[in-house]
Amino acid sequence: MLKKNIIELCLLHLLSVEKMHGYEILKKLSDVFPDTQESAIYAMIRELKKNGYIEQYAEEIVGGPPRKYYLLTESGKELLANLKEKWNDLIRALSMLGIS
Repeated sequence: MLKKNIIELCLLHLLSVEKMHGYEILKKLSDVFPDTQESAIYAMIRELKKNGYIEQYAEEIVGGPPRKYYLLTESGKELLANLKEKWNDLIRALSMLGIS
């Protein structure tokens, strides 16, 4: 569960910086979390979209079919802030126990 929450935090952070298409998200997360399955990341994207945290739109590209891009909604920004707060609380708790 912790890993899923961390990946979700990272995914939302990536989209807070810039719009991205699915493969870009997958590549960046897979580089950091190489043992995470592609299907799990796409499932997370679908769930975040279903819950209104991210939006999807199509953008035309030269020489190919439209590409699906994702960006954060206002609700997604709130979720990201909440997850960051929880992450910082966890880091503080671990630090208090001498775990770094």
